[in-house]
Amino acid sequence: MNHNPNFLARVNQARRVIRECTVDELIQARNECKSFTLIDVREESEFSAGHIPGAVHLSKGVIERDIESAISGQDERLVLYCGGGYRSAIAAESLVAMGYTNVTSMDGGWRGWLDAEQPVER
Repeated sequence: MNHNPNFLARVNQARRVIRECTVDELIQARNECKSFTLIDVREESEFSAGHIPGAVHLSKGVIERDIESAISGQDERLVLYCGGGYRSAIAAESLVAMGYTNVTSMDGGWRGWLDAEQPVER
């Protein structure tokens, strides 16, 4: 996908202040039964078409508004993903600014998950 330069600059700004993981690291964490909440920040139509099993849907457009109702504490481990890792980086930065202390964005996102031939929930 071709992204606009200002959007990419915004993503790079966010990446300077957040943690990221790879798809492989997420797979490993799931295999090791590590505790975290997986949050899909894509649009409703994207989520409905398919998502990572067990993911909670909080789109980037509403995550700041709805996060406190969905997540019990600001120190809970959260892993956010989107289509490729750009929107989730921006959403992660926003949650960090709101005081969430254990937020990670999955670089590679949904496309990386599919490329790794991992299970999909519909």
